[in-house]
Amino acid sequence: MATLLDGIVQHSVATPRIAASVLERPAVNATSTVVFVHGNVSSSLFWQPAMLSLESDVRALAIDLRGFGDSETLPVDATRGVRDFSDDIASVLDSLGVQRASFVGWSMGGGVVMQFMLDHAERVESVTFVSPVSPYGFGGTKGAHGELLAPECPGTGGGGANPDFIAQLDAGNAGDDSPTSARMVFRTAYVADATAHTEHEDLWVESMLSTATGEDNYPGDSVAVDAWPGFGPGSRGVLNTMTPDHFDVSGITELASKPRLLWIRGLNDAIVSDASGFDLNFLGQLGVIPGWPGAEIAPPQPMIEQTRAVFDQYAANGGEYTELAWENCGHSAHLERPTEFVQALTAHLAAR
Repeated sequence: MATLLDGIVQHSVATPRIAASVLERPAVNATSTVVFVHGNVSSSLFWQPAMLSLESDVRALAIDLRGFGDSETLPVDATRGVRDFSDDIASVLDSLGVQRASFVGWSMGGGVVMQFMLDHAERVESVTFVSPVSPYGFGGTKGAHGELLAPECPGTGGGGANPDFIAQLDAGNAGDDSPTSARMVFRTAYVADATAHTEHEDLWVESMLSTATGEDNYPGDSVAVDAWPGFGPGSRGVLNTMTPDHFDVSGITELASKPRLLWIRGLNDAIVSDASGFDLNFLGQLGVIPGWPGAEIAPPQPMIEQTRAVFDQYAANGGEYTELAWENCGHSAHLERPTEFVQALTAHLAAR
């Protein structure tokens, strides 16, 4: 199976930090550049239809993060939050001679773009978020302003990954014979209606299976804690980059230069929501994980409420954002509502 759609070319970009794989939809007389950043357990392959649908004068780039796709597999230092990823992106853009661009970040990639904003605001023209992780990370916080539930962040990070899913990734299982295979996880978690998104499903599964596994990559390590459910985040690997002891990008509200933001999300998102099927506190509340200590100690994280609160403060401090919430859409608006997504992105890019 060809992994590149017609019109997409692949580059290997060597930087002082990483040997990165970059997909490009070249532009005719380019007037702007858009950089696409994928999420967890995926790669740049997911962006190809959107890249191909942009105006012909837009140069579209999609970068494989370390440990994903065809980029180099390097350890992820989670104590830096997602800075390993954002610093890699900066080095790739330096090597390509791209000084300023618009950015599109999906899921974890949205958090990476927020970190890039904090560190390189002058390089960001505009930002589009697709189902981004909360600015306060994934799990372990409560309330609109991301109040930490406990210093040891129980139930978050590398220990929260399903071991059967990791085993399926390790085995390279592209089938639908297991509920934890990449294909079945795509169908049940990445999109709201899998029957409507079959054209490139093999490509999406291949992208997911490119994920490097282990304590230095996905999911990362964990430590034992006394509090339910008995583990907390370690210092290595992907899931620990988004734990609230390592990750907080709410400081984008204080940026002196505030690029325009577009926030697109699906109302049926199973991953990033106020009732996330991947939030162990929510699963405990449902009784899926026994021993839940109750809502006073371990409430589900209000992910959407937190993101909106940060974006509202961003606007109050002189920035601008637009929120689009789509019915019958899950975690992957760029796949599930491709026409509307490209229309919204194109209008956002054209705004001044």
